[in-house]
Amino acid sequence: MNKLNDLQDLRVCFISDIPENVKEYLINGLKGLSRVTIIFPKERTEEKLFKLIKDAQVLIGWRPSIELMEHAKNMSVFINPGAGIHHLLRDFREINKKRKVILINGHGNSYFVAQHTVALLLSFMNKIIPHHQWMKEGRWRTGDDDAASVPLRFKNVGFLGYGAINKKVHKMLSGFNINFSILRRNWSKTEKTLPTEIKKYSPNQLHDFLKDIDILIIAVPVTKLTHHIIGEEELKRLGPEGILINVSRGEIVNQEALYNALKKNTILGAAIDVWYDYNPQSDDQGRKFPYKFPFHQLNNIILSPHRGYSPFSDLLRWNEVIENIKRIAHNRTDLLNVVDLNEGY
Repeated sequence: MNKLNDLQDLRVCFISDIPENVKEYLINGLKGLSRVTIIFPKERTEEKLFKLIKDAQVLIGWRPSIELMEHAKNMSVFINPGAGIHHLLRDFREINKKRKVILINGHGNSYFVAQHTVALLLSFMNKIIPHHQWMKEGRWRTGDDDAASVPLRFKNVGFLGYGAINKKVHKMLSGFNINFSILRRNWSKTEKTLPTEIKKYSPNQLHDFLKDIDILIIAVPVTKLTHHIIGEEELKRLGPEGILINVSRGEIVNQEALYNALKKNTILGAAIDVWYDYNPQSDDQGRKFPYKFPFHQLNNIILSPHRGYSPFSDLLRWNEVIENIKRIAHNRTDLLNVVDLNEGY
C-alpha cells in the first residue's frame, strides 16, 4: 500500500446520513486531532456533495456513485462502515486505473453478526420457533414427537471462511463440547492462538471438509471463487444430518439447490439471514419474499430478514472507523481492513 501524503489538514466527509449520537461519538473519539476536519453534510444532493468532497481526502458512507468519486479528486481513502463491498468493486477498480484510492471494508458489525449466527444455530437445534408458535396457540408441552431438540454435543462445526465473523463465532461456541474444522483460502493469516484445536482445510478440499462436518457456517465474501460454491453436490456431501447457516451473502449458496435439498431432506435443515432478491415484488396478497422458491413453505428452515447487523444504534461499531481516521491523520499506512481489489475482499 502506498504511503499517504503528509497532510497538513485532513478533511473527512460523510456522504451518507449519520445519526446525531453517532456524530457526537465520532467527534469525541477524534478529540485532540486538530488537523482533522469532519464534515457532516446537512444536504446530500449531488450538487452539494460535489462541492463538499472536492478537497476531502477521506470519504465515508455507503453506495457512492461513480460520478461522486470522480468529483472527489483528492480522495485517498474510502471507508465503507458496514461489511460487504461486492457492489463497490467494479467502480473502485475503474477509479484505481487513474489514481490510487484505498477501499476499506468495515467490520464494526461482526460481533452482532456472530451473535446472530449462534442464535440461529441454537434456535434451529432446540426447535425454539415451532414450540414458541405452539405455545401461542395454547398447545402445552407437545413433547419430542413434534420437534425434538438436536444435541450440539460432539458435533463437528465447520467454518467456511475465517474472517472477523467466524473468528467470533468460534470463540462464542468454544465452551461447548464440540469439534471445529476451518476451510479458508489463506492460512498464513491465521492467528497463532485459536480458541480451540481445529482441523484445517484448503479450498481444493471442499468436498472432504463438507463430508467431515455436521454444521456448516458460511461467512465468506462473494468473489468469483465463492459465488455458488455450495451447490447440489456440496449439499449432498453435507448429508442428511447436516445443518447449514448462511450469514454472508445469498449468492454463496445456489438458491435452487438449497431449496431442493431442504424439501427432499438431503440436509437436515438451514438457518438463513441473507437472500437472493433485495427488491422483491409484492404477490397478490401483498407479501414480499426475497427468493424465487417457496422457502417459507418448508418446516426445516429458519428465515431471518438480513438483520444480523442489528442493533445499528450500538456506538462501538464505529471504533474501527475512528481508529482508521487516527491512523490516516498520523500518516500511517497500516490501515484496518483494506480491500484487495484483485482478490475482491
